[in-house]
Amino acid sequence: MAPERDTDAGLRSGLLIDWGGVLTTNLFASFHAYCLAAGIDPQTLAGRFRRDPEARELLIALETGALEEPDFEIKFAALLEVEPDGLVDGLFAGVQPDAAMVGAVRRAHAAGIRTALVSNSWGVHRYPHDMFSELFDGVVISGEEGIRKPALRMYELGAERAGAPAEQCVFVDDLPFNLTPADELGMATVHHTSAETTIPELERLLGVALSADVEPDASLR
Repeated sequence: MAPERDTDAGLRSGLLIDWGGVLTTNLFASFHAYCLAAGIDPQTLAGRFRRDPEARELLIALETGALEEPDFEIKFAALLEVEPDGLVDGLFAGVQPDAAMVGAVRRAHAAGIRTALVSNSWGVHRYPHDMFSELFDGVVISGEEGIRKPALRMYELGAERAGAPAEQCVFVDDLPFNLTPADELGMATVHHTSAETTIPELERLLGVALSADVEPDASLR
């Protein structure tokens, strides 16, 4: 059980959190599974994003909303030498909400913690927008803002829309390099690898109980 909240004890009052890979299952596991099913070498996909400037430019354009998903599919499929139809849907086919993490954010929000989503997007239609009001006080999605993490402004907007000072916020992301700007703003940061490690750390930083037995489909209500 987390301690009772005491604002004089250094507890944080805001929670900024990523979507894909934090409030969902692992994105890269889904990408890997799709590659195997589609006959694509998973290392080829990873290598394109890590080392190919053209692939990186396509990804940045997609995440900032400068390139529509169908156009990204056509251009990225050409780099992979595969058919473009259903490429992005296939990559995300194995991604599901992480019920434990979604439940933790829901409980934090209900307990009065100011919450915001801060997410780099592959198109904005993949988010469950109908859930946002019960999870977040504010939303920052890269494709709607025209900027992407790790741009400092993404984190500033997150704090502003959550309604909490940046130095009172906790930021959670599954990619370590996305944590650096949050550190620079005085936020506490949590590198997410699993609900089992992230939720206890958030309970410590926020001073609210976030763990609970997860009911079937609780994250989809």
